[in-house]
Order: sequence, then C-alpha cells, then structure tokens
Amino acid sequence: MLKNSNRSQAMSTTNGCCATQCGPGYATPLDAFRSGAREKVIYVPCIVPDHSRPDYLATVDVDPESRTYSQVIHRLPMPYTGDELHHSGWNACSSCYNDPSKKRQFLILPSLKSGRVYAVDVGQEREPKLHKVVEGEELSRVAGVAYPHSSHCLGNGDIMISTMGAPDGKAKGNFVLLDCELNVKGTWAQQDTAFGYDFWYQPAHNIMVSTEFGTPQEFMKGFNPAVAASEYGSKLHVWNWRERTLRQSIDLGQDGLIPLETRFFHDPQSTIGFVGCALSSNVVKLQVDPASGALAADVVVRQPWLDVSGWALPQMPALITDILISLDDKWLFFSNWLRGDLCMYDVSDP
Repeated sequence: MLKNSNRSQAMSTTNGCCATQCGPGYATPLDAFRSGAREKVIYVPCIVPDHSRPDYLATVDVDPESRTYSQVIHRLPMPYTGDELHHSGWNACSSCYNDPSKKRQFLILPSLKSGRVYAVDVGQEREPKLHKVVEGEELSRVAGVAYPHSSHCLGNGDIMISTMGAPDGKAKGNFVLLDCELNVKGTWAQQDTAFGYDFWYQPAHNIMVSTEFGTPQEFMKGFNPAVAASEYGSKLHVWNWRERTLRQSIDLGQDGLIPLETRFFHDPQSTIGFVGCALSSNVVKLQVDPASGALAADVVVRQPWLDVSGWALPQMPALITDILISLDDKWLFFSNWLRGDLCMYDVSDP
C-alpha cells in the first residue's frame, strides 16, 4: 500500500582502475544506511540552455558544521559549450565492493547533446577537476550510438551508459560500455530497442529493465503533441542480465506514456521496482517473478491532469521527471516538472 506525503535529491563522494582493502562503497545497502558517513558535499550538474558559456559542475557544501553550509563552494566548467550534462554516475561503486583494486574517484557525466562523456576527479572533494573527455565521435565510431543518458557502474569495473539515438538523430535504444580507463568498448546489447532512456539492473534475479523517451531529432526541437504517438515511447524492456538479450517488452499504453526513470529497491534480493511515466504522470510498480524472470507492471499512483488554457494541450500533466527511493527502501520520492512540486510516498508495504 502506498501512502502519500510531501517533500526532496542530489549526489556525494569517497585513481583510474582503482585501491583499498575492500573496494568501494559498502557491503550492503543497509550497511550504508546504518554506518555510512553523512555526505559533506554534493555535486550538481548545471546546464546553460543558451550556450553562452559551458555547462558546469557545482559543488555544494551540505555539512551543517561548515561556515559555507548550503553554499556553492566550487564551479567546474566543462571545456565546451552546448553539452547538456545529464544523469551522472560513478566509475566504481558498491557493485565492486569485493574488489580491492577498485576505487570510487571519478564522477561520470554524459552529455546529451554533444555526446561527450566527462570523467571528473573528485579525489579532492571540495575542488573536483576534469580528468578525461570521451568525445561523442568516439561513441559513434566504436559503438554506433549517440545521445548518452544514464550512467551506472558495473561489478566488473566497466561503466555502462544508456543511449537514446543513432548519430544521425534517429531513435535507437542501446547501452555503451566504457572500461575503467574510459575507453569505449562497444555496446552492451546486440539488439536495439525502438527508443532508449534509463535502466536499472538487479543481478540476483538476472534482470535489467530499460525505459523509453523519444526520437532525438524530435525532442531536441521541443515537445510536439502531434507526434507523441509516433516519436515517443511507452514500453518497458526486460533483459536477461547475464546473456544480454531482450526477454520481454511491455507496452504500458495510455497509462505509461513516456516511461522515464526506473528504480528498484536497494535490497539486492528485492523483486520490486518503480518507473515514473512522464506524460501520463503515473507511477508504475514493477514486480519480478523470481521463477520465470517475467516482469509485471501495475499503476500504483495516478495523478490528475489539470484543465488549462494557452498551453500545448487543453489539459496539463504533472509530468513526472526524476524518481528516487530512500536507502532503507521505505520512501519513494518523485518530482513533477510542470506542476512544480515534489511528492513522497511510503513504499514500505508496496
């Protein structure tokens, strides 16, 4: 049962392929929740929409004992304009906890428009510096993909980034792999999906779920309702994690138009996840059948559209953008971009 409240998100810290006694992160999510130190800084990608100057990474002080608490204490500009930094990730994480050769030191910043991938060294957490730039042309040349979006670190030390299109701007969903030195290896999957966007993997159940946005050459012009049915997605894709093959595709229909962010519970044994469907403005619960690996999808939060005038449509959706699950798997947060609010649901009994 989901219970509603109201309230908020960001990211925090800890060479190369990496060195410590037990690897990065924590043995379990609960260990991180109970024993992890409170973050003292967070990193926020900041986009300059008019391209008058480069996008930058802002470092924000979140230490209540600090004199600069709640202030931006550092800005790291990218070397180029027009990147559109997107969903950041780490070069290594708790997926590599048992590998002492790995260390979480680089923040990975995919750039949606330029196709570049930046690696930022956060060894000095209050003053991060640029470590490496992977050009978009390299993603296109080696992997045949463009428009990188979500970055996740893998247990073998690779970095996996979802991609939303082909180099010519047409829709094509896949995932590009980078090694721990940020060299482009190729695509993770041999099969493309119609559209791409976000993904989450749950190795204990041999499953990965990916979502759909739209055609880059269309959404880069701004949302056009007239082409929503043909140029934007409504499907979830269920992958065999070990074999890297597509197992199942679920069309969410009108209840799940433009499914964007997907998150599973942090408990690695959990079969429960959620996806926020932007245009429909609904939250869909995902549940894996451990026996078959099949995924069931059901709407658990419905948000009404508002009657408006002077907008692209006669009714305006809340437009869910990002979603987040608390580390103890108790709370689900999501943001409504058009309605301008944040929602918090109790998912302790999903």
